[in-house]
Amino acid sequence: MMIVILAVGVVFFMIPTICSSWLIMKKRKGKGRQCKTLFNMSSKATRLKHYSKAKEIDENGENSELQFFDLSIVIAATNNFSFTNKLGRGGFGTVYKGLLSNGQEIAVKRLSRNSGQGVEEFKNEVTLIAKLQHKNLVKLLSCCIEEEEKMLIYEYLPNKSFDYFIFDETKRSMLTWRKRFEIIIGIARGILYLHQDSRLRIIHRDLKASNILLDIDMIPKISDFGMARLFGKNQVEGSTNRVVGTYGYMSPEYAMEGLFSIKSDVYSFGVLLLEIITGRRNSTYYHDSPSFNLVGCVWSLWREGKALDIVDPSLEKSNHANEVLRCIQIGLLCVQESAIDRPTMLTIIFMLADMAEASGEDMAEAIAIPFFSCALFVFTHLISERYCDSAVRYRKPSLDPKR
Repeated sequence: MMIVILAVGVVFFMIPTICSSWLIMKKRKGKGRQCKTLFNMSSKATRLKHYSKAKEIDENGENSELQFFDLSIVIAATNNFSFTNKLGRGGFGTVYKGLLSNGQEIAVKRLSRNSGQGVEEFKNEVTLIAKLQHKNLVKLLSCCIEEEEKMLIYEYLPNKSFDYFIFDETKRSMLTWRKRFEIIIGIARGILYLHQDSRLRIIHRDLKASNILLDIDMIPKISDFGMARLFGKNQVEGSTNRVVGTYGYMSPEYAMEGLFSIKSDVYSFGVLLLEIITGRRNSTYYHDSPSFNLVGCVWSLWREGKALDIVDPSLEKSNHANEVLRCIQIGLLCVQESAIDRPTMLTIIFMLADMAEASGEDMAEAIAIPFFSCALFVFTHLISERYCDSAVRYRKPSLDPKR
C-alpha cells in the first residue's frame, strides 16, 4: 500500500515538471522558429535590395545586372593565375587574361592583398562601373569576392593599353594622325559621359595613357575607376587629404591642395592629348627646356612659334599640320594654371568636332579657340612610381605665342 501511495505521489510530482519542461521547450522552439523567420526575411530583403540595384536599367534601356563568379571559375579561366596569363600590374593589383568554358575571353583584375586599395575602393569601383554603359568605357562583366580574394572581371581588349603603343617608337608608327585623332575624340567622349551624360557625375582622378585600353578596332576605352569620385548633379568641386593618382597628370590644385573637380580630369586629358601628338611622356626630362617636362616644353615652343617641332617625327609626312597645331592649342588650354580658365569636356568636343569637319584654310575660321595662360610643373626630382618630391612653379607668359 505504501509503495502505491509513493508511486502516485511521484507521478503527480512529475506531471507538472514534465508539462513545465514541455512548455519551455515549445516556447524556445517558437522563438527559434521566429528568429529563423526573421533571419530569412532579413536575408530576403537584403537579396532583394542587392537584386534591385543590380537590375537597374542603363541609359539604353538594357538590363545591367552584374554577375558574380565563383573563385573556382576564375582560377580555371586564368590557369590558376599563371605567369603566362599575366597582362600587367597596376597600383592595386595584377591583371590576368582568362578564358571561360564558353570560349569568352576575359580580363581579371586581382586585387593585391597588401595594396592600397581596400574593400571600400573595391566596392567603389564595382558600384560605379556596373552602372556605366558607354562605347568608350571598359565594360565590367562580373566580380568575385570569396575568402580573401577580391577580383573584377572585365571584357578582354586584345590591344592592351594605349601606352603600349604611343610610347614605343616602333609601335606608334602604326598610329596615323587620323587614327590618333579618332582616339583623342573617343577619350573625350568617354570623359564627357562621366562628367555630364551619365546618370551619375563621376570624376575619374587618374586619367593617363596606361588607363586607356584599346579594343580590336583600336577604339579607346577608359578603365580603372578605383580612384573615381561620385558627385551630385549640382556639386562642382570636392577636396581630400589623400591625394591619389599619377604625378604628371595631376592638376596643380589637386596635387598641391587636394581640390578636384571636372576640370581636374580636363587637365589630365590635356596632358594625354599632348602625349598623343608628341609620342613622349610628360614625365620625360627635357634638358633644353626651363620647365623640364613635356607641358612646359610644348608651351615654350608655342610661344616661339615652333610648336610643330615637338610633334612625333612619324607624323612629319602627314598633311594635317593645321589639325595637329589646333590640337596642341586645345591641349594647352586644358593644362592652364587656373581651373576656371580650362574648357569643359563639352566645349572640347565641339572644338574637335569642328576640326573634323573643317580642312585647310577653313580651319582658322571654323574654330574659335581662345588664348590661354599655362601652368608649368617643375619637378626637382625624377618621378618614380611611389615617391615624387616636387615643386610647382607657375607663371603666366604673354598670350601672344610670337612674343
